[in-house]
Amino acid sequence: MAGWDMADKPSRKTDKPSRKTFHERLDRMVSAIRDEILSGVRKEGEFLPSEKALAKTYQLSNKSVRQGLDELVAQRLIEKIPRVGNRVVGLSGGSAATLKFGCHPSLFQEAAMDTLLAEFRKQHPDIRVELVSVPSLNSFHAVRKLLDNGMLDVMTMNYNGFDDFRENNGFGLLETLDPNPSVYPFLTEVMSWEGRLKAQPFIFTPLILCYNRDHFREKNVPEPDSSWRWIDLFEQASKLAVDNERLGFYFHFPSTNRWPVFLLQSGINFERDEQGKFSVRGAELVESLRACRELIYMQNRFPLFLSEKDADAEELFFSGKVSMIMTTYLSLNHHERKTPFQFDLAPLPYLKDPKTLLMVVGLAVNRNSIMKESARKFVDFLVSYRAQLIIRQKTLSIPSLKPAAEWMGKEIMYRPSRFHVYREIIPTYRVFSALRMSMRELDQFYREAKLYWSGLETEETVAERLDRLLSRGVGEDASARAAR
Repeated sequence: MAGWDMADKPSRKTDKPSRKTFHERLDRMVSAIRDEILSGVRKEGEFLPSEKALAKTYQLSNKSVRQGLDELVAQRLIEKIPRVGNRVVGLSGGSAATLKFGCHPSLFQEAAMDTLLAEFRKQHPDIRVELVSVPSLNSFHAVRKLLDNGMLDVMTMNYNGFDDFRENNGFGLLETLDPNPSVYPFLTEVMSWEGRLKAQPFIFTPLILCYNRDHFREKNVPEPDSSWRWIDLFEQASKLAVDNERLGFYFHFPSTNRWPVFLLQSGINFERDEQGKFSVRGAELVESLRACRELIYMQNRFPLFLSEKDADAEELFFSGKVSMIMTTYLSLNHHERKTPFQFDLAPLPYLKDPKTLLMVVGLAVNRNSIMKESARKFVDFLVSYRAQLIIRQKTLSIPSLKPAAEWMGKEIMYRPSRFHVYREIIPTYRVFSALRMSMRELDQFYREAKLYWSGLETEETVAERLDRLLSRGVGEDASARAAR
């Protein structure tokens, strides 16, 4: 598997792992135990495995294990009981207040959340952060129930969830926050409603192209740049592909974080009339659908609907089975840190308009929380320079705080040489709402359009069905909102 390092292979007695390997194993042990404590997997009063057992599990010496445990003691996560063992400290002990935090599990990789939680605890020992499992942080109705019952004080919210709150008139449930002047202004604008900030921007990513530089050199193919159109990509992808070995390009088409970019780039404008119904000329809709279909089938070996999830593309890429993928900065965190090749980033190719999707993760506070002051402290900390710099240095995600995102210094992990390409393409950023459709309407659009893209319906049929479906859906949404 890509990223697997021989240093992680069980070694013979004659093998001597390097100092770097020891540090990596030690960091892995400390992070794993910290994560288990902060997430509640290891409970208050529970004893950790013996130092000997930890040494065997993480292939460390007893001395290295004790060094890691000392770090956890310093963070007040465990305490050493002489001649007994290492016990988890009572996080809720004393006068500590408990802050209920709804956080998507992926953020532990995408935002080094375990490190941030430990750092927050050091700065605010009087506030305990309890992670809350939420069925879907993008589902308004699931989240509202938790907010109403006081089960959430603060939560992460991506733009899909933000749009769901907008569609359901739910922003009254969220506290209005003070904009941070050091956060990229376009992020603050995206997470605001009627001029009020409802989710403090935390991290963000555009949709980008990621490519294997070794494959490009091997085939003497020029690396992608901002002038590439999709026809250029597929022309070069055909040169990079190797029969029965690798694809030139791949991405998970069904994802709502992927396929809508083709609609944005096609130039179609989903305007609404005075009744709130879509007013799209049939010819314009057909032209847009046709452009998307031609793009999809530009390479006849492109596996359109075969993958099951976004991460399939990244897994194939980092195992060397694909030369280029459409991806995000966030998704690039979901792989082993060591890779046997160099990879880099480039702007996404385009159809008519050079546009790309912008995805934002924000932090929202329950307006009725009894822990509102602590929640604000927590949000302020997560968007502080210290916390955002941790994200910049330990992940491939882009912090929302401009000074931290644009920090330049000695890197502690592999970082693509064109990591900062996101700054060059800011004018091309668009969120889903640029299409004038809600996430639900986009999903309806996709279900109908993919029949045409798969060759199961004609252009005229799908255009007529989409026109009827979207107009009816808008009417139903309006009636539902009026009833509430």
